[in-house]
Amino acid sequence: MKLLHIDSSILGDASASRQLTREVVATLQAADSDLELTYRDLSKDVTAHLSGATFAAKGTPAEKRNLSQKLEVELSEAILNEFMAADVIVLGAPMYNFSVPTQLKAWIDQISIAGVTFRYSEKGPEGLATGKRVVIVSTAGGKHAGGPTGIAHEDYLKLVFGFLGITDIEVVRADGLAYSPEAKEAGFAAARARISDLTSAVAMA
Repeated sequence: MKLLHIDSSILGDASASRQLTREVVATLQAADSDLELTYRDLSKDVTAHLSGATFAAKGTPAEKRNLSQKLEVELSEAILNEFMAADVIVLGAPMYNFSVPTQLKAWIDQISIAGVTFRYSEKGPEGLATGKRVVIVSTAGGKHAGGPTGIAHEDYLKLVFGFLGITDIEVVRADGLAYSPEAKEAGFAAARARISDLTSAVAMA
C-alpha cells in the first residue's frame, strides 16, 4: 500500500496539524509494515499557484521550455503522479481565515486535472481518482465544523475529493484549540481517539 503524507501548515514544529498527521501516519505504519511512504511539505515545496504562466508552460513543447517552465512542469507532474499512485492520502488541513492554506489550494489545483482525475460527459462530471482513502486532519482555533464558517474548510475538502471520485473520506478533527488550555487538550484528545480507530480502516483497505 502506498501512502501520501501531505502537510500544509506554515507553523513548523508548533503546528497542531503536523503533530497529528505524524500520529496518523505512525498508526497506519504500525498496522501495515509494508506501507510505502511519500511525504510532501507544501510550505517548503512552493507549489505553484495557477496562472497564465502555468498554462503557457504546460502548452510549450518540452524542448522549448525555459528553465522556469521546466521546473514548474516538473513539480506539477510530480505532485499529480504522487497523488495518482497513492492508495491512502493523509492530509494536514489547518484552518486559515475560514478556509484552507493557499498552498493547499494550490496543491488541489495541481491534482484537479480534466481528463486525468475527473471528466465531463453528457451524464455530468465523473471522478477518475477512485479507489483511494483520504484522511483529513482538520485543525482550528475555533469550532466551525457543521456550521457556515466551516463550509470553505472541511466541507470544501470533502467536496473536492468527492468530485475526483473518492468516497472513502475520514476526518480527524482537533478544534477549539485557541479557546483555552483545557479546550486544546480536549481537542487533541478527540483527535487521538479518532486516530486510534484508523487501524481497522487500514486492515479493510
